[in-house]
Amino acid sequence: MPHVDQQNPDRRTLLRIGAVAGSAAGLGAAGVFGARAASATTTMTANAPSGGAARRPSSDANDASHPPYPPHTVDTSHCTPEVADIFRRVFAAKSRHDTAAFMAHFSTSNPSYSDGCLGIVLSGWQAINTEFTSLLGGAPAGALSYPLTIVGDARSATIEFVDTPPFFGAEVRALSSVTFDRNRKITRWVDYWDRRSSLFPPSDGSAYPSDFHDSVQNADPAIVEAAQRLQAAFVARDAAAAVALMSADVVHEDLAAHTRVRGQFQVQRYYTRALTQLPYGPGAALVHVEGSRQGGGYEWTASPALAAQHRGHTGIELDAGGKISRLTTVYDSSLLSYPAYQSLVGLAAEAPQS
Repeated sequence: MPHVDQQNPDRRTLLRIGAVAGSAAGLGAAGVFGARAASATTTMTANAPSGGAARRPSSDANDASHPPYPPHTVDTSHCTPEVADIFRRVFAAKSRHDTAAFMAHFSTSNPSYSDGCLGIVLSGWQAINTEFTSLLGGAPAGALSYPLTIVGDARSATIEFVDTPPFFGAEVRALSSVTFDRNRKITRWVDYWDRRSSLFPPSDGSAYPSDFHDSVQNADPAIVEAAQRLQAAFVARDAAAAVALMSADVVHEDLAAHTRVRGQFQVQRYYTRALTQLPYGPGAALVHVEGSRQGGGYEWTASPALAAQHRGHTGIELDAGGKISRLTTVYDSSLLSYPAYQSLVGLAAEAPQS
């Protein structure tokens, strides 16, 4: 794969490299689509699988048993064994660049794969298969993708994972929303990641789609209620109401602002300082929920005052009593000016001591 300057790649360069070398800057969870999806939205009516032979034959069962990445890296404390096994197979197939095994986990009835950062939507099995056939077929041997945290069940889940630099020249850490149909096949997948943290340039200003198939939902009522109550507190700038939903030792982590705050008291002080400036604060709207009674996550559209942010994703872990024990959020901070970004990062600092 040609070298990509981590400090200065632009989207056209990445897509051109992908078109020539077949690597296409790694859609699979990195979210950078190939030249066929250069427009903001690609919609295909063909939903039945055809073509897309695997790059190399392999046994999906063997892949799941022996994934090409350290299995101990995966936190499965808030998911069911069934969905942990599904994602083990998904990422094993992706890391082996086995398109057929990867696509076997997708529904053939009009699934979608989207990138909430880039604003690209692929609709239909054939559109997704075409992209992954090209992307995985040309990926370097050392290109791995592996899960870090899985939260949810085989109805829907939030998954945090990593694409290693060989996929497209820089590391990408994503927090994605995945919804399954009644047959445990993926019917909707949306990636969220931060360009700034991955050393990607900001958006090129392409039109942003309005339809991310948000109506495709299959979440437990417990996580829906938790997400709705939390986002309502954020919108109301009610820090006390937000932390009332949380455990005493809750962890708040912002992957874009590189912020980690622990404990109800610290988190409440942080929200009091920060909510008016956070893209998921006042004016933001919840648009999709995924997960189980153990947790999951929700997608949101940003406040109109921060419209350039478009969308983001917040993962939630729930304890045995239904309290939020961990909250992880991500959005594209590269759309902020550097002074605005520095201000957002600085909100984690406590007030000066008297």
